[in-house]
Amino acid sequence: MSTTKRQQTMAKRNRERAVEEKRTLKRLKKQAAKAEKAAGEQMAEQPLALEPVAGDPGEGEPDVE
Repeated sequence: MSTTKRQQTMAKRNRERAVEEKRTLKRLKKQAAKAEKAAGEQMAEQPLALEPVAGDPGEGEPDVE
């Protein structure tokens, strides 16, 4: 048996790095889609606000021109 280690080639290292980056991007994309879906479902469950929001025109004093 040989006790010496063979040096890893740059091409192999680059291929492995590319595969890892692809997996990471895919994982991030899936997480973003999952979060977006969860946020969409959460918004669908909440009823729409019927009260005017502070700062909207029409609330408080009427505009006088």
